Formats: sequence, structure tokens, C-alpha cells
Amino acid sequence: MLEFAYFLILILCNCSNVLVSSLNDEGFALLLFKQSIKEDPEGSLNNWNYTDETPCSWNGITCKEQRVISISIPNKKLSGFLSSSLGSLAELRHVNLRNNKFSGTLPSGLFKAQGMQSLVLYGNSLSGSLPFEIGNLNYLQRLDLSENFFNGSLPTSLIQCKRLRTLDLSQNRFSGSLPDGFGKNLVLLEKLDLSYNNFASSIPRDLGNLSNLQGTVDLSHNMFNGSIPSSLGNLPEKVYIDLTYNKLSGPIPQNGSLINRGPTAFIGNPRLCGPPLKNLCSSDSEASSPSFPFLPSNNPPQGGDNIGKVNGGRGLSKAAVIAIVVSDVIGICVIGLLFSYCYLRVCSCGKRKEENRYGVDHKGSKGRKECLCFGKDESDTLSENVEQYDLVPLDAKVAFDLDELLKASAFVLGKSGIGIVYKVVLEDGLTLAVRRLGEGGSQRFKEFQTEVEAIGKLRHSNIVTLRAYYWSVDEKLLIYDFIPNGNLATAIHGNPGLVSFTPLSWSMRVSIMKGVAKGLVYLHEYSPKKYVHGDLKPSNILLGHDMEPKISDFGLGHLANIAGGSPTLQSSRLISEKPQHRQQSSTPSKVATVASAAAFGSNYQAPEVLKVVKPSQKWDVYSYGVILLEMITGRSPIVQVGNSEIDLVHWLQLCIEEKKPVSDVLDPHLSVDAEKEEEMIAVLKIAMACTRSSPDRRPTMRYVSAALERLPVSSD
Repeated sequence: MLEFAYFLILILCNCSNVLVSSLNDEGFALLLFKQSIKEDPEGSLNNWNYTDETPCSWNGITCKEQRVISISIPNKKLSGFLSSSLGSLAELRHVNLRNNKFSGTLPSGLFKAQGMQSLVLYGNSLSGSLPFEIGNLNYLQRLDLSENFFNGSLPTSLIQCKRLRTLDLSQNRFSGSLPDGFGKNLVLLEKLDLSYNNFASSIPRDLGNLSNLQGTVDLSHNMFNGSIPSSLGNLPEKVYIDLTYNKLSGPIPQNGSLINRGPTAFIGNPRLCGPPLKNLCSSDSEASSPSFPFLPSNNPPQGGDNIGKVNGGRGLSKAAVIAIVVSDVIGICVIGLLFSYCYLRVCSCGKRKEENRYGVDHKGSKGRKECLCFGKDESDTLSENVEQYDLVPLDAKVAFDLDELLKASAFVLGKSGIGIVYKVVLEDGLTLAVRRLGEGGSQRFKEFQTEVEAIGKLRHSNIVTLRAYYWSVDEKLLIYDFIPNGNLATAIHGNPGLVSFTPLSWSMRVSIMKGVAKGLVYLHEYSPKKYVHGDLKPSNILLGHDMEPKISDFGLGHLANIAGGSPTLQSSRLISEKPQHRQQSSTPSKVATVASAAAFGSNYQAPEVLKVVKPSQKWDVYSYGVILLEMITGRSPIVQVGNSEIDLVHWLQLCIEEKKPVSDVLDPHLSVDAEKEEEMIAVLKIAMACTRSSPDRRPTMRYVSAALERLPVSSD
């Protein structure tokens, strides 16, 4: 009997230990969430189990004082649905499940975690409406539901989240109107992106109260209708308001931050009128009459004898009126002749000044008198608010001025539809690349300035740095670092006409591919506006001293458009070096390379480019995929098959359908790296994913970069 009692005590003690070591309630709540996940291909939740006392050591879980405060499991390909059990985590502050494959609706139980400060779910396949319970999150500061399939109207309770600083609902299917009081209550908002939805109401007037907004307020690609409220002019002046592709109508208000906006902010609204658009409002023609109002007298004139009566009815005679009119006409003619004469003198003088400045000899001009020049000196204003022609540095390290730049020796590196590129060597040996843009667009200086200064702030080891710019009415220059080893197109295929060619090794190709991916990730996710390059191709991927890749020509098309279109290729504005000096360049055939690459430009563009107006980051993913294929196969983007030509993507698909051996696909120059074939096939699969016809099925550049980084490090 005593032995039995001892045995019973041992059992009770063991049971007590089991109870002490069991998982707490928060751990069980998270395991319920794990059960709702159907696929976890990377094993991200493998260490979530019952044997721990708390979940604080689990992947993606952060605790404070043994309470769960954060769940962060992004980019892990998790599929399933979101469990309402997460709402039982009383101290939960942050949820980040972006770029996974979650589907289904947002459970209202999730919003029981009333202390939540950030909810980031973008890049999933969630659907349904946003629950009314969102209003329970009084401490919410960031809500990012972009790139999902949410629909329906926004709940009115959303305006109760008065601490919101970031609201990104872009690329969903939300409809209806914004809740009443949206602008009055969410005054702390710093980022607002509602683009690519189906909002179909007028723009609330109280949006002008959002004085803390920064960057771009994106309302584009919706069905907002009615007029643009003038209150939007109350937004901070540096905020860019994107209203493109809606159903807005009426005149564009000309006040506050709406003044001096370029037309690009309003395109896609055919019923809008007035500056900066070309189509005038009907009232504009009336406004072209005298600006002073017509003031009717108490005794309206009757008959022709009352013309011009003033001072008690004593008026001018008909003869006096005729004399005044004739003298006015003569005066206007004289002034017109004077202006015509001066204009011709100014143009002639300006032309000779230009030619003298760049070393043009005027034969037969000895006996010609000097013309009187005015209004075209370099100290004059460019346009309304531009006071001088000067080089504008975008980097504190810029230690040269315009005179040094123009006196430097230079030769043409390349010509394209977006201007001429020169290699410029200053007297102190500093080498720069200078791109010359168009000769017009003087009225768009502010737009140019905003865009170029934003590009000048980009700093990444895999992006060419814009150091300075120059603007005048007839000249726009962009000054970059000079990158010495040419471009990737030449590195892959060699210089046209040159027999000698050293192909890139596999390890070098992998290094270049990784660098380009990192540069695109920076542009897409870490740059101020989450930019899209839009024209990525081997000819604008330059190679530095150690063959490190640097993405160039970013934002160039937009800048050229602002600057007045494509300049003439015959211009030699910056050339001051004699032709024989140019022949000594280390890259004599680069012009031909750039020209030939330009012809291939469209073959790097995603198939949806011609259908979709607003650029997408998935465009860059497709272009990057084509470049990967080009580097792996060694082939040009257009492949000759029999008597026909097909693009590289379809050629690869044809090879797969015909079950051709891998050796027929890979670049023959890579045969020396035959032991790396598995690695090459892995990269080939990444390229195929990038070039899927559907943009939704393409990976993000962050995912591509991570996949490349998992490749084993190769060495020559």
C-alpha cells in the first residue's frame, strides 16, 4: 500500500512538470494560425511546436516581456488563409505577411488586437471587403493592403484610425466613395496611395487638410469624377498629386500646390481643361477679353452719337475718334517693325556667339559690324523663376564649374533618340559622362528641376550617380560619373567588327546579374518614389573598374520629354577636341554598339507595355529576365530560326517544347564551366519566371535577388 502511494505521488509530480512546461495561450493561438497555412515550401514555421513554453524563439516572432508583439514572415510563399486567432494576442503591435500567397478574407477577429500599430499584407491574394472592425485599431499607423483583390467600399469606421501615417490600398478593387471626414480625421497621413482601384465619387474637398503628406499622393487609375477641388492646392508644395486616368472634368484650379504642375499629372481625363493642358476651357475664351469688368452706366447710351460720352455727356467727336484709331494703328505698326528688326539682330548675334563659343571660324566676317545684343546674355533669366544659367551640383563632391566643363576635351561616346553622350576629361584629369538633352521646354523648368533633383538623390553602388545638371532655354545637360568598361551588350557579344573578344566567365556573369538585381531592388523598394526604370536593356547597364554593373539612363525618357524632345544627333555642342584625338579613344566602336542596341530596345519590353499606360515594376522584371536569358544563352534578343526571326523568350519556349538538350541552349563559351551546369539551369529557371506573359505571375525583384544570392559563390 505504501509503494502504491509513492507511485501515485511520482505520477502527480510528473503531471505537474508537464503542466509547467506546456505552451502558453499565445503559443496555442499562433499554432492555430499555423494550421490555417496549407503550404510552407521553405519550412519557415518548422520550429513552431508544442514543446516550447512560449513562442518567443519561433521564426518571425518577436516578444517583449514574454508577450508576442510582432509577427513578421514576409516573402516565404506561405499559402492558406488568415486565422482570427491572431486577434487574441493582446500585445500584438506589428503584423507583416507581405509577398506571400494568402487568400480568403480578412477575419474581423484579427482586429481584436486593438494595440496594433502596423498591418502589412501587400502582395497576397486576399479578397472581400475591409471589415468595419478596422476602426477598433486606434493606434494603427501603417496599413498596407496593396496588390490584393479587396473590393467594396471603405468602411466609415476607417476615419477612426486617426494615428494613420501610411495608407496604401493601391492595386485592389475598392469602389464607392471615400468615407465622409476622410481628410478631416486622418490629418497625420504622410503617404496616401489609392491608385488602380474603382473609386467612383468626387474627390473629397477635405483632402486639402492633409498637410503632413509627402512624396506622391496617388489617386490615379480610378473613376473619380467631378471637378478637382481647389482645396488640393492647400497640400504641401513639394507633394506631387497624381490624378491621371480618372473621369475628372472642368478647369484645373490654379492655386497653391496645383500651380506649375506639368500636364503629366492630369492626362487621361479628357474633360479637364485649362493650364497646364492645351485644351482651353470655354470660359478661357471669354477671359481673353479685357480683364476689367464692364460697368453699365445709369443712363445707357442710345445711338451712335453717345460713343465715349463722359463728364456729363460731353464726348469726343467722330473725327477725334478716327484720328485716335489711325494713330494707334500706325504706332502698333512702328513698334512691330522695331521688334522684328531687333529680333533678327538678336538671333544673328546669338548664332555667332554660339559658334564663337565652340570654336567655329566665321570666314568673310571681318567687315561686319558688331550687332547690338540684348535679352540673350547668360545673365538673363531662363523663364519666370530661373535667374541664371549655371551648373547645378547635386553632390557636395562636385568641384568643377560650367566653364571648366565647356573648355574640357570631349568626344562622342554614343548617339540615340534621347540625345548625345560625351566623354569629357577636365584639365585636372577628372572624367565625366555628359548627356545632352533637347533644346526646348523652357516653360517646364520647375518640373525638370523636381525630377532631376529626385534622381540626383539616388545613391547605390549599382546605379550610375547623377552629379550635376545644367539648364538653359536652348541647352540641357546631365553630368554623370564616367563608367570605364563599356556596357553589358558589348561584354556579352563583343564590339561589332572586332575579331578579338574575351567572353565573360560564368562567375563574372553571376556577379553582374546579382548586382543588377540589387540595383533594381533599390529602385523598386528603397528609392523615395519606388521608381520603375522602364527601359532596362544591356546597353544601359554599364560596367565599372572591377566589372561591377551600374544601371544607367534611369528616368531619362521623362527628362528628355520635359526638356523639349529628342535633340538632333548632328549637334556637336560639347565637342572641342580634334577628330584625330577622338580616334585614340579606348572604345572607338561604342557608337555602333549603342546604335545597334537601340534597335533591340523594344525586345526587352514586357508584352503588356503597349496595353498599360502606367509603368509597372513588373516591366523591369520582364526586361531583367530577357537580359538573364541573353547572358545564359549568349544569343541576341532576336534569334534566327530558319528563314524567320523570333524573340529570345519564345525561342527558349520552343527549345523546351522540342526537348532540346541543355547544351544547345547554353552559351558555347560557358563550356569551360561545365561543372556549373546545375547552377546555370537554376538561373535559367529564374529567367523563365521573370519572363512569364502574365505580370501577376512574375516574381518581384526582391525575390529574384534573394534567389540569386542563394546560389553558391563561384570562383574562376
